[in-house]
Amino acid sequence: MNFFEQQARARRSSARLVLLFALAVAAIVAAVDAIVFLFLPHPGVLLLVSVITLLVIGGGSAWRISSLGGGGRVVAEQMGGTEVPSNTQDPSLRRLRNVVEEIAIASSLPMPRLYVLEDEAGINAFAAGFAPTDAAVAVTRGALDRLNRDELQGVIAHEFSHILNGDMRLNLRMIGVLFGILMVGLIARKVLEYGRFRGSGALLVLLVTLTLMLVGYIGLLFGRMIKAGISRSRERLADATAVQFTRQTAGLAGALKKIAGVAEGSRLDQRSKAEEVSHMLFGDGLGFSRLFATHPPLLERIRVLDPSFSARALDALKARWVLTPPDGLSEDVQLGLVGEGELPPLRAGVMPPPLPTAAGRAGPRPPPLPGAATQIRLAGTEVAAQVATPDADDYLRAGAIIAALPEVLRALARDREAVIALLLALLLDADATVRERQLAEVGPRLGAAIVEQAVELRDQHLQSLHPMLRLPLAALAFPALRLRPRPQLDAFLTAVQAVANADGGVSLFEYCLGKLLTVQVREALDPARYVQFGRRKPGGVRQEFATLLAVVAQYGNADEAAARRAYLAGMQRVLPRDVLPYAPPANGVAALESVWEPLDALDPLAKQVMVEAVTEAIGSDGRINVAEAELLRTICGVLHCPLPPMLEQAS
Repeated sequence: MNFFEQQARARRSSARLVLLFALAVAAIVAAVDAIVFLFLPHPGVLLLVSVITLLVIGGGSAWRISSLGGGGRVVAEQMGGTEVPSNTQDPSLRRLRNVVEEIAIASSLPMPRLYVLEDEAGINAFAAGFAPTDAAVAVTRGALDRLNRDELQGVIAHEFSHILNGDMRLNLRMIGVLFGILMVGLIARKVLEYGRFRGSGALLVLLVTLTLMLVGYIGLLFGRMIKAGISRSRERLADATAVQFTRQTAGLAGALKKIAGVAEGSRLDQRSKAEEVSHMLFGDGLGFSRLFATHPPLLERIRVLDPSFSARALDALKARWVLTPPDGLSEDVQLGLVGEGELPPLRAGVMPPPLPTAAGRAGPRPPPLPGAATQIRLAGTEVAAQVATPDADDYLRAGAIIAALPEVLRALARDREAVIALLLALLLDADATVRERQLAEVGPRLGAAIVEQAVELRDQHLQSLHPMLRLPLAALAFPALRLRPRPQLDAFLTAVQAVANADGGVSLFEYCLGKLLTVQVREALDPARYVQFGRRKPGGVRQEFATLLAVVAQYGNADEAAARRAYLAGMQRVLPRDVLPYAPPANGVAALESVWEPLDALDPLAKQVMVEAVTEAIGSDGRINVAEAELLRTICGVLHCPLPPMLEQAS
């Protein structure tokens, strides 16, 4: 099952959540009406009570969803998470940042915000957010202390699968929806805690309150069953995706074995908070089983990865870890991942250790980055199959990309003060006349100092930057960019748009990169507003398809005949029965402003066809060079179809 099918499945799960919520609400209203009927059997009263109950539940859900509008950061901070600083010297935090950076680049996602639940000794983690642009990944201190690098990598890969497959948005929506179901019980509990039961009617009020608390437990049971029914299958999928990504089961299996074997397990001490996010966690944070379990049984998850593992082997691990609890950093030294007393590298130029082969020996390191003029042959169907499905080769390629990034650029990408100038420098055109127009747009919006710094970075560090390094550098810079004040981010967005549209000489890639940055910042500022599961079909966006493919064909081919062939190749893939003649827009890349929103609203399976069509148009001459591949990746990024850094050649 590929990314687009997973997105469609997540959308169906959202519809299923709404249906189950409606059934739970109906049951709660019926229970409240039954209670009221015992005391006041009047139709008008029952109608009024039903309306009030619906308003309470609906208001509770709306309030909770609104409170989560800030996305993943809000959830992580409500759970007591402490954000990981970019320049941390803590060995376990440096290792965490390294692992997450590698996986973010391998999956072509913006670097998420990182949090640690310092007071939690259990081994657990979660990813939260409405979209990859506002994602936060949080791990417990127990996970950092107990897991070695391979195991931590398996856990993080599991969480990234939730980001890629659309689970995060579903999970946040579930928090809000289920909070409403609990509202009746929560109100009754508050009345019981703070009410003064005196006077002739006190006994009646007390009885009604206690009865409503019982109704609240009905809501709690419904909520737990809904979470369990929706999340268990998603957890199995996330395990499978993590194994596909890392191409080794030992890391993920090792993390699960430690959860099963250490005394703390995956339990979270903040039980009331853990209840709300239990469906989002890597491991069961509450200890529920059977009907209410949000995760498959631990032994089942382990045996999928390690069929020979037995209950007796688990008992042996428990006995050993009672005497000597596992220490992840010490295991890294034993495994040869770092030297004795060394800190995990934080700066560029250091490759991650090669992944083990099936025989347990170190596999080969990835090849160097291909030359900028290298050409490959791609098929649209194969490229679409790679969207959001990174594997171990992509993870190793991410290591090569990080190692190839100049240290100074990686440091600037983490620098809150320098990040805006760095990203604008990526957009500056090589042509001096065009660049002058671009800078004239930046100065009034962001100031002369930003202009001067951007020019210096472009001339000294970015002019010869390999095409494959531009998007990863922007991804690494994203967390620092989000730290800027909102007024400055708003000014940055207008500057990016002005730079991208400064002149017809701006390249298609520069325009698309500018648009990608705009989309990501906009979504990070207001994540709940912009990210939706699309529903439109190709037939409803014919002209938008034609415009996108015409611009791609126009900019990718020197003569009109070749551009026409490229356009027709793409249209044949997406709209084979329609006749839309090749008509390159007179305003060039600026014409794309009208296509992004309708195309992004496509049904997930229609987006798959769109990716195939763009690939066919770009590769109509039989070959795609590195720059064209990065253009394809940028277009896919704008339309929320992240392509890994390594594209497989057609066989």
